[in-house]
Amino acid sequence: MPIPNFKEIVSVTLILFSVIDILGSIPVIIDLRRKAGAINARRATFVSGGLMIAFLYIGKEILRLFGVDVESFAVAGALILFLIGLEMILGRNIFKHDAVHTNATSIVPIAFPMIAGAGTMTTILSLKAAYQEINIIIGILINLIFIYLVLRSSVWIERLLGVAGTDVLRKIFGLILIAISIKLLRSNI
Repeated sequence: MPIPNFKEIVSVTLILFSVIDILGSIPVIIDLRRKAGAINARRATFVSGGLMIAFLYIGKEILRLFGVDVESFAVAGALILFLIGLEMILGRNIFKHDAVHTNATSIVPIAFPMIAGAGTMTTILSLKAAYQEINIIIGILINLIFIYLVLRSSVWIERLLGVAGTDVLRKIFGLILIAISIKLLRSNI
């Protein structure tokens, strides 16, 4: 069994942290929690973690099974991020959010594509080529702990920011999400 390498774990953790950008997703999370009534932090964390680990081992094979290349997968994720960004900026509902389906909201769009989206999945495939799997898994787990804490604290974070702060951040990060989606589109078309 391979021995974990601290330097690789730190590198993988920081790379995934920057790609997942859970701190930048706080306005989206707050907005979705308002619309859905609640977010199941545990479910969103487990589903996103399961997706990331599954993609580490069988990601390319799953995409190949459906005849999809990594670039097309990234473009599809970019389109979803674009729509979420538009929703945040315009204040219009593109995705249907019913309070009855809080578990569904915890999975789509939070677990996928926000946390374990196209950027995260393609990054994991890239990391697999450069780092040992054990170090990637540990990096994923460290990020999942942080993700859980942010999702769990969304009510407290919203109170800390206030209504005006949340609205301003939602517009700013909506624009950033659109920019990220356009970058993903440009680099994968």
